[in-house]
Amino acid sequence: MRLTSVEPFWLVKNGIINSYPSLTKDIDTDIVIVGAGITGSLIAHQCMADGYKTVIIDKREVCHGSTSATTSMLQYEIDKPLFELIDMIGEEGAVLSYKACFDSIDQLQSISKGIKSTCGFKKKKSLYFASRKKDVPWLKKEFEAREKHGFPVKWLEAETIKKTYQLENSYGGILSDQGGSIDAFQLAHDLLHYNHKKGLQVFDKTDVVKIEYRSKDVLIYTEFEKTIKANKIIFCNGFESTEIIPEKIVNLLSTYAVVGEQNEDDQSHLQNTLFWNTADPYNYMRTTDDNRLLMGGEDEDFVNADKRDGLLKKKALKLKKTVEKLLPKYDFRVDFGWAGTFGETNDGLPYIGKHPDFKNAFFVLGFGGNGITFSVIGMDMVSKMLKGNVHELSKYFKFGR
Repeated sequence: MRLTSVEPFWLVKNGIINSYPSLTKDIDTDIVIVGAGITGSLIAHQCMADGYKTVIIDKREVCHGSTSATTSMLQYEIDKPLFELIDMIGEEGAVLSYKACFDSIDQLQSISKGIKSTCGFKKKKSLYFASRKKDVPWLKKEFEAREKHGFPVKWLEAETIKKTYQLENSYGGILSDQGGSIDAFQLAHDLLHYNHKKGLQVFDKTDVVKIEYRSKDVLIYTEFEKTIKANKIIFCNGFESTEIIPEKIVNLLSTYAVVGEQNEDDQSHLQNTLFWNTADPYNYMRTTDDNRLLMGGEDEDFVNADKRDGLLKKKALKLKKTVEKLLPKYDFRVDFGWAGTFGETNDGLPYIGKHPDFKNAFFVLGFGGNGITFSVIGMDMVSKMLKGNVHELSKYFKFGR
């Protein structure tokens, strides 16, 4: 499954940061992680901090899957509004999930600072605005649910949004104090490099041919006829995990994004805020650390690579028109456009934990619009599970829930 098309902005902007060898010998280790993107790099960071001998492998160049295509908007808001999630899984689980995502943004800032990453992490506010008048009642209900449970939010009327952000075609929205943006491609590379120096073994362009799930360990056979024996295996390969998990746990979609040319004009009214709306599918927008504007959305309910790529030019034009509709005074010229695969679960939550069909295995699958924050939560969950402890979110993120 190809996860991206054309050249994602982050890949072109950063180039090949670090390169690693393919597997050339048999290895015996404590932990093997499959998938060397942002999720795998975060989990590897935690495993190394916990003192495990750790190996991470990827069938591509590291970070060249979904990590190169992500828009890297850091939000605590889950794809399901809080009030809807409460109805689906109960108040305790819904609030815990939202608060864990909230805290993960600060944790990610701490991780970035701790390894001296150049990923351009920046704390931002987040504006969730109504794109249709009929959406205002339920959006206000969402505002009330968040306010009730202590999240720092304000309700902004359309006139205030227009005055503050020069944003048109809004009918009011929720302004959250907690949000952020990064270059996830750079952060993942920085995490791998940091831990590689501490003993993390990294192998790219190493595909898995077969896995034996044994009583006390797992044995991985690779395309180079070399093996990795590990006490535990952790799958951090996102959408590709659906190829081995028997039940359908996620709906796979195609999503699109464009980045404009560097803008010499003042963008201070946009730089400190993430924007997303109530359209279905929703659009989302942020600035980059080199003064560009990124717009994403236009999701399609299919994952056929050729069909997806064939729509890229049309989708880029539609996203450009969306920018012009929302920001009519902004001179937006598309510089990069790409598409990728996106996963959507029924409750908007990730799948993190064990699966009954796979012995000695864990999965960290951060599906949804905020997969990066789910991956940060997964660090703590995996750390506890490897020690035989139970995390308070395990029952909400488990398979078969």
